[in-house]
Amino acid sequence: MAVNPINPDATARVEIEYCAQCGFLPRATWLAQELLTTFAYEIRELALVPGKGGILEVRVDGEAVYNRKDAEEFVDPKLLKQALRDRIAPGRSLGH
Repeated sequence: MAVNPINPDATARVEIEYCAQCGFLPRATWLAQELLTTFAYEIRELALVPGKGGILEVRVDGEAVYNRKDAEEFVDPKLLKQALRDRIAPGRSLGH
């Protein structure tokens, strides 16, 4: 198991599964950067998972917090950060 050297007590594992066929890798890496920048102390590990079929899904500890097919649009990073905050750092201010 990976350990976050900034915070060894961090336990959250985030996965971003993206459609490689659709060219969603740039969007997935951008989302990863946003999440790692905001939650550097709370995320133990973040994985990019190649997929297919138009998928763009963000999971925290195996539970989906965003699925593009359900939302029928790309996620607003602010809303995604709020969803992650609610799961891994409740009560924490995001500053916006």
